[in-house]
Amino acid sequence: MKKLKLTKKEHQTRIGRRCKFIQPTVTESCLLELDGDIIGFYLTDLPDKLKQYISIANEEFLSKNVPKTLLERSDIYQYQKKLGISRKQAKAIGTPQMSTILGAVLAKPHLRRPYNSISSVHTNPKTKTFIKAMLLSCLESEKLIKKYMPKQYELQKKIIEETTLPQYRFGNLFTSSISNYNIAAPFHQDKGNLKNTVNVILTKRKDSDGGALCVPDFDHTFEQSNNSILVYPAWYNIHGVTEIVKKNEQGYRNSLIFYPLKGFEKK
Repeated sequence: MKKLKLTKKEHQTRIGRRCKFIQPTVTESCLLELDGDIIGFYLTDLPDKLKQYISIANEEFLSKNVPKTLLERSDIYQYQKKLGISRKQAKAIGTPQMSTILGAVLAKPHLRRPYNSISSVHTNPKTKTFIKAMLLSCLESEKLIKKYMPKQYELQKKIIEETTLPQYRFGNLFTSSISNYNIAAPFHQDKGNLKNTVNVILTKRKDSDGGALCVPDFDHTFEQSNNSILVYPAWYNIHGVTEIVKKNEQGYRNSLIFYPLKGFEKK
């Protein structure tokens, strides 16, 4: 596989800024090289087994079996106001956003939960197929990391084993997972992640453009096509997800993400 040599660029992008629609600059499979080290990779097509697992996970996520946190982009309210239509009608042409977290969840004292826990989704019997498909997707993704980034695989496995209690691990390299449906995240940096680790982003999409990962430091935007995987050190610098544009009412972009959080350290 070819290597994409990354070079740091000057830019004015700040955390919190909206990530507008940008044409992707990275559309082919490649290893990501920075200062002689491989820090990630992008594959436009997945092994059949992994493709099968994420298709099952995506189908379950879109069903009523999986509880989801519902967010709504401002365009839904804009359609309501501009067109004088109902919220239901606006959602049909707007971009509803949903997410579901699996695995370890950090304490949230402000929500009267001053302790770490496992996502409540795991207690719902209807989610068993979704959870199994996500875990198998995670394990298959780890095999790709081991294949293309063997040093990173061993390093991350060591970091998790040395820092994270077993009950808070998701797979061998991560603590948690989130499925983000139609979420175009503003520029941010995953400072809550363990340093020197990578995230996995698996993408399922249909009849949509956008939803690409933009990294201003390297002046690159990763396409994230259907059935693709992007492995990237999200703790390292700021990045955002570009605006998602549906081509029709059925259009969507769903990202299945695995990540390693701080805060689950062994005592």
